[in-house]
Amino acid sequence: MKRRLMDILACPIDKHYPLDLHVFQEKEEIVEGLLVCSECGRWYPIMDEIPQLLPDDLREQRDELSWLSKWKDNAPPQVLREGKPFNLQLSR
Repeated sequence: MKRRLMDILACPIDKHYPLDLHVFQEKEEIVEGLLVCSECGRWYPIMDEIPQLLPDDLREQRDELSWLSKWKDNAPPQVLREGKPFNLQLSR
C-alpha cells in the first residue's frame, strides 16, 4: 500500500478519518500492517500490500484472526484485546 493512500482512506463503518497506521513490513510500499479506526475500534489488515477495508459481514474471522495472531508482537495491545469485529481474546 502506498503511504499517500492514508490521505483518502476512512473507516467504511463510521467514515472516521484519518485511520491510524501501524506498519509491520515495508519495502517500496507497505507490505504488511494494520489500519485502526480510533472512533469505533475496528481494525483492518494490510495484507500483501492491499488494505482490506471490508464491512464486518464480508470479513473472514478465521483468516483475519490467524493473520492477527501472526503479527501479535507488532499489533497494538488494544486491538489484540478489544479490536472489532474480532480480537484474540474472543478466539480463546
